[in-house]
Amino acid sequence: MGPKHIPERSCVACRSKRSKRDLVRIVRTPDGQVEADPSGRKNGRGAYLCRDAACWVQGVTKDRLKAALAVTLTTEAKTELLEYAEKMFGGEAATALAPATGKSENS
Repeated sequence: MGPKHIPERSCVACRSKRSKRDLVRIVRTPDGQVEADPSGRKNGRGAYLCRDAACWVQGVTKDRLKAALAVTLTTEAKTELLEYAEKMFGGEAATALAPATGKSENS
């Protein structure tokens, strides 16, 4: 019996190929909402981002997710995704996410 197949996906921001489990899926649901899908099982069109703050900023603010999901991200959706990233990364990503969220480290 050969080695077990490990599914790989590409990050839409940095284009690096990684194990599907090392990435976070962002989904456009059938009703057009865009949200993080940590389980990777929600119904809809998906795109993947690395667990790296720079990739999240690039994916959300540089239209990488817009192109991959074929949808225009609302300001609300962008804010929710960046807040999700802040929770995921904690304080370590504050510098990378601050320009994108409009928050400074002092606020």
